[in-house]
Amino acid sequence: MNNKLYTAIGLMSGTSMDGVDVSLIRSNGIDEFTKILDEYHEYDMNLHLRLIELRNHILNFEDLKKFSSKIDEIEREITLFHGKIIEQISLKYDDKIDLIGFHGQTIYHNPEKKITKQLGDGKLLSQLIKKKVIFDFRQEDIENNGQGAPLTPIFHDLVAKNINKQNQIQFPIGFINIGGISNITKVLRANGKIEENIEAFDSGPGNCLIDEWIRINSKKKFDNSGLIAQSGKIDQLTLNQAIDNFEIQSYDKSLDIKYFDTSFARGLSLEDGCATITNFTAYLIAKGIEYSNKDKSINIKYLICGGGRKNNFLINCIRDYLSNQKNISLDLIDNYEYDGDYIESQAFGYLAIRSFLNLPISFPKTTGCDKPIVGGKIVENF
Repeated sequence: MNNKLYTAIGLMSGTSMDGVDVSLIRSNGIDEFTKILDEYHEYDMNLHLRLIELRNHILNFEDLKKFSSKIDEIEREITLFHGKIIEQISLKYDDKIDLIGFHGQTIYHNPEKKITKQLGDGKLLSQLIKKKVIFDFRQEDIENNGQGAPLTPIFHDLVAKNINKQNQIQFPIGFINIGGISNITKVLRANGKIEENIEAFDSGPGNCLIDEWIRINSKKKFDNSGLIAQSGKIDQLTLNQAIDNFEIQSYDKSLDIKYFDTSFARGLSLEDGCATITNFTAYLIAKGIEYSNKDKSINIKYLICGGGRKNNFLINCIRDYLSNQKNISLDLIDNYEYDGDYIESQAFGYLAIRSFLNLPISFPKTTGCDKPIVGGKIVENF
């Protein structure tokens, strides 16, 4: 058992492309974890809009070449932005920071073609901040026939064990992360081989459709607390057609927000469209939860994290769809001394430590890879 503790910064920028979640943690990469600080650093509006525009242009591998100069330009800007964040945190924290887990900003992800592109220059970042940087966490997984996502389940495993000890919540324990895409993790027990203890998959859209609808039809970025959806009326015919036309045949593929669009709600008002799209999103999340809830004789609590947990209308719709699943309960992870905004950034600090220690970060039952994969590239460019 490794008892040496490492201090790491985890940096995560999700599909909303609005800023960077950053966490400073201490861990041995296995069974010990302490949060030191969590912060959010927002992109300015210009960078936010340029990122969205760039992602919308990158539809295939050829587009990565076609827009290479623009990619290089924004990648450098993103890297400098992350470097400034790390400098600010270093000024607040006196002790040594050992590692940086640098996720970057995903603009293209296609596991079938074995291509994943996250904006972020690990070599430049290491040069700027004079620290070891671990980045490109997904490529090794997809090279070994994995989907490259989700990567947080190994951290969910540690969180579940901590919550089990501190709050007496019994296993299995589930996690629902509602970011741009929603993903679900199920931690089966308190011990046993990790690769047999965690199951995970992407379940469908999270915030992506709701955010897109709000951006297109208003001057807002998102539906704060679900109030816009709550003020509207669900168009049942449109909803039923969307459900009939979209069915996830299996949960063995990672999902990209480019797989989904809001065109099915065209013609509805801002409020009614938001209500309908939010309910459609809730339906797909609920279906994913039902899929993970194979043994209905065992009670299971699902802890909700990610920005979508703040959308009260969305969460209530999910509860409604699960009302017949009597062994399931939902709760916010915030009620167990974890901030649901920073689970992923904490996870990438933890993944950086595991990668540095040559410990696997993805597994056949989490990403579909052939074997447990270490993942991540380590660079020390100073």
